[in-house]
Amino acid sequence: MPPHFIMHHNHKGLTAEELFNSEHAKLLQSAQEWMKGTAQSCSTVAALVATVAYAAAYTAPGGYDSNGIPLLRDSAYFVTFAITDTVSLISSLASLVTFLSILTSPFEYQDFYRPLPFRLHLGFTLLFFSLVTTILTFTDSVVLLIHLKKWTMSLIYVVACLPVPVVGLMQFPLYKGFSQGLKYTFKKIRKIKFSICPA
Repeated sequence: MPPHFIMHHNHKGLTAEELFNSEHAKLLQSAQEWMKGTAQSCSTVAALVATVAYAAAYTAPGGYDSNGIPLLRDSAYFVTFAITDTVSLISSLASLVTFLSILTSPFEYQDFYRPLPFRLHLGFTLLFFSLVTTILTFTDSVVLLIHLKKWTMSLIYVVACLPVPVVGLMQFPLYKGFSQGLKYTFKKIRKIKFSICPA
């Protein structure tokens, strides 16, 4: 609506914002409850993934020698195990912090316009990424412990990663919204950049 209409009052003496707020009070309440419930559930899952990733970091597959050095550290799969476990821990903790930032939000109308959906999409993306890397960590530890032939290892990776596309397809509409939020954010950053440093 044109900016000069913002302060106009209707026949009941309400501005457009006041009328919107009164008409959508129940919708705001249900959105608040849904957002809180979703953030709580996802933060619980993120905390569980972080716990598993942290425990995996201190229990290297194959065990340790008398000096505390992992026995299988020279294997390429051990390096992959260490990297995926670290990425899993970092992304699950980042997801947990993102969902906690949603829970501490004031849940006002303007928060539902950009900040809360963006945080929710970011939290979902980080949680999804941490689950994928946790699956890869598990697969690497299985491959390290059980010496298999090449085709058997490939089969294990395919079977272990099967839940990834299923979850990805179920969450695709959310990721589409997340990509739109990222485009909006980059557009704002570009505007700020050009206003500070014109070409």
